[in-house]
Amino acid sequence: MNKLVFFIAILCAITEVRAQTGTSTKYDPHELFHPLFNMQPGNDYRAGSGAPGPRYWQNRADYKINVRLDDEKNVVSGEVEITYKNNSPEALPFLWLQLDQNAFSDTSRAAKTTPVRGGRYGNSGFSGGYVIQSVTIDQGKNKAVDYLITDTRMQVRLAEPLKAGGDVVKIKIEYSFKIPAYGSDRMGTQPTRNGLIYEMAQWYPRMCVYDDIEGWNVLPYLGAGEFYLEYGDYEYAIDVPWNHIVVGSGELLNSTEVLTAEQQRRLAQARNSDKTVVLRSKDEVNEPQSRPKQSGRLTWRFRCQNARDVAWATSKAFVWDAARINLPSGKKALAMSAYPAESATDDSWNRSTEYVKGCIEFYSNYLFEYSYPVATNVAGIVGGMEYPGIVFCDRRDRKESLWGVTDHEFGHNWFPMIVGTNERKFAWMDEGFNTFINQLSTANFNKGEYNRPKGTMHDIAPALFNIDEPIMTTPDVLQPLHLGIMGYYKPGKGLQLLRDVVLGPKRFDYAFKTYVQRWAFKHPTPYDFFRTIEDAAGEDLGWFWRGYFYETWKLDQAVKDVRYVEQDPQKGSVITIENLEKWAMPVIIEVEEVGGKKTRVNLPVEVWQRGGTWSFKQPTTAPIRSVTIDPDEQLPDINPKNNTWKNGSAPSTSSAN
Repeated sequence: MNKLVFFIAILCAITEVRAQTGTSTKYDPHELFHPLFNMQPGNDYRAGSGAPGPRYWQNRADYKINVRLDDEKNVVSGEVEITYKNNSPEALPFLWLQLDQNAFSDTSRAAKTTPVRGGRYGNSGFSGGYVIQSVTIDQGKNKAVDYLITDTRMQVRLAEPLKAGGDVVKIKIEYSFKIPAYGSDRMGTQPTRNGLIYEMAQWYPRMCVYDDIEGWNVLPYLGAGEFYLEYGDYEYAIDVPWNHIVVGSGELLNSTEVLTAEQQRRLAQARNSDKTVVLRSKDEVNEPQSRPKQSGRLTWRFRCQNARDVAWATSKAFVWDAARINLPSGKKALAMSAYPAESATDDSWNRSTEYVKGCIEFYSNYLFEYSYPVATNVAGIVGGMEYPGIVFCDRRDRKESLWGVTDHEFGHNWFPMIVGTNERKFAWMDEGFNTFINQLSTANFNKGEYNRPKGTMHDIAPALFNIDEPIMTTPDVLQPLHLGIMGYYKPGKGLQLLRDVVLGPKRFDYAFKTYVQRWAFKHPTPYDFFRTIEDAAGEDLGWFWRGYFYETWKLDQAVKDVRYVEQDPQKGSVITIENLEKWAMPVIIEVEEVGGKKTRVNLPVEVWQRGGTWSFKQPTTAPIRSVTIDPDEQLPDINPKNNTWKNGSAPSTSSAN
């Protein structure tokens, strides 16, 4: 080719590209397919593949807790001993602890950042928080230590730095706090006709996370951003009045001391039953004989291993039941529910344990085996909140709503209880992932009993894209009304798009399970998730992450033009589609000919790499009646009106030579 011909060819190519992109004023392939997006290099701690690196580390915190419930003053008091191990490569001259109970006070940052109109996380009118009696450190010998409390954080300043590579320190704290009636929908008390239900969380000082990303993670607890916690083993004891039933994270260690002989028999029966076994019926709630003693107090002892938190609930009003959970390995766990007599109906909490069993068995097979010996659902004042092995749900929930909240809160035992993400910064990594898996669990439960149609992606597109805040926003920065969409719904639908449209179920499910297995009981970042999915599915998805998670870019794909080759329908057709907004997706097109023949065309996302229009030849043999992009409405297209081209009364006469 001589130089003149070469330059003419180049000029023609440039003219063609300009013609293709000239119709789109918003789409820019150089932005969407930027080669350096998500290109930060891996290191020894976090590999470029998204897996933990060969020198990955995380610190550990083991807890021994002893507390007493004063049900007359509504006060919890006691002590916690934390054994903290520094596995990091750095010496630590000070430690940071979380005092989340301090948020439940009208003087806290959480209260002061609550809008005048109030909200789920407001705590006005209650003077709560920890009262710290003493803090001592054991670094060879016990001694009082210098500490400073700032809102929901406490800095403990060590006389000698905690050495790198495995040095251990013990911290003992004596404390008490007044129980809030409603602690930001995380904990509180619920009056019932037979007594108060106490749902107890954020009830002991906890270690902040020290990691390889930020060092100490010390964001204050304001309510919307939840938790980021270290893993460890827990032993805890709850001293309550004699007539209380206590349920908590982990396994009960002293059932012979706190249960009657009949309750022990029923519990043993439940461990081998797929049907719910009543441990204490609503008719027995006010019977003194339903407790092993009729005066004084009882101490309930629990153990929960390799967990990032523990919570518990107690009441003299509890109806209590249980059933066996069947796990993939052949192991058994126990599903339990505790609820007031008012909720003990067949359309409400009498089915709770069935729901617990159903969702945990599903997630154990789909993702990773459930890791705790017991899973307990508690009915009380909290609308829906999750902790390892125990969740709090609304006592008034019935039918589909009770299934939905139970399924959602126990889904959290995978995200973030097993996969320990930073909820303070990335709510979508637990709420969004959980919202996604809830769809699969609901479709599976009891032959789809609650699997109601909820509209197509076209129907929900406005809700996904009409908010000018990206998913990748700290929860406390999001507008309160946006958290449900950006933290839950939009990321959940994003995973659905990856599974249904981009990768397909087999590739996505394998990659998603790989992510859970790689990061079980560890601390992944968004990059670790993105890279693991790409690594295990074999797909560069930078365009997807950027447009959907990092930006607020919309999707609008359209059928632009249909022409016949040489103006003859029998010789085939050339169909032109266009991408009008800043995000893009793979394309499915349905072509219907006048005789009724329908053909599907699948185009990869790469057709959008060079511009906002794409033409392809289709071997049709008759006039075309219609061409529809996204015929199954699987994509969140904000303008479906331009998705279909329809022929008029006569075939098109334009030429496609």
